Amino acid sequence: MFVLHGLLSEVAVMSAPLISLHRCCQRVAVLLVARRQWGSSSASPASVVSKSLDFLAQRFYDVEALLNWKSRIGKDQLRKKNFYYGYTHKLYGPDIASAYYILNLGGGFRFVGQSEWFRADSRGKFNWDFLNYKDTPVEEVDMSHTIINYVGLSNLERQPVRTLKLQGCPEVDDWFLAGLHKFQDSLEELDISQCPRITVGGLAALRNLRQLKHLSVSSLPRISSPGLVIILLEEMLPQCQITADGYDLSLPQVGGEKPEEHLEAEG
Repeated sequence: MFVLHGLLSEVAVMSAPLISLHRCCQRVAVLLVARRQWGSSSASPASVVSKSLDFLAQRFYDVEALLNWKSRIGKDQLRKKNFYYGYTHKLYGPDIASAYYILNLGGGFRFVGQSEWFRADSRGKFNWDFLNYKDTPVEEVDMSHTIINYVGLSNLERQPVRTLKLQGCPEVDDWFLAGLHKFQDSLEELDISQCPRITVGGLAALRNLRQLKHLSVSSLPRISSPGLVIILLEEMLPQCQITADGYDLSLPQVGGEKPEEHLEAEG
């Protein structure tokens, strides 16, 4: 039991090796089945190799169970981190509840009329002085590299958020962007760069953000035609300055010629 407990405690830091072992065991299981079929007609005694294959085939199911367990733990943590902070809302009001959610998720924020930013450190610790700002709404929010998702967005919807930074958030997707319409009368700056799950369909939902002045869509891996997408965003949000770094926006060459040379030839 002690060994099993120690093994489970190390799963979080061994995800990559476990996945490799899982794949290795899959291959071994296939080889074992093939070996048994090949040697079914002969009555040769089990060798060291076949015993090793039997052992690894049994371990395959143990590794698979550990990976499934780790996946369930991750989903459960994501759900708990993003649930609605209704109890805090009831005790302290919507502003403190929003602030506590942001800090508990590892983000940072600034209250309206204040210059000080409250942030969680690398260990998730933060200053509890934000409790002194009851009935003071949150104006700027930085949730970069956190696991905020669509469900957690409900903890911010009562705030007049003017700036929202979501750089590198793995759970920010098209459904999340559609939910930003709740801030259509206040949101002026939005950073969704490096979010791996955003597609063109999600960007189309940003048309509802009528007050948006600055938008960063840099390095979105699922955008296949960035040049066209940027043009469409500029037409959709004419009042907004769009930042789109990390893309190859050069015009395609025709027959190995430079674009300007091709245009001169047509003239």
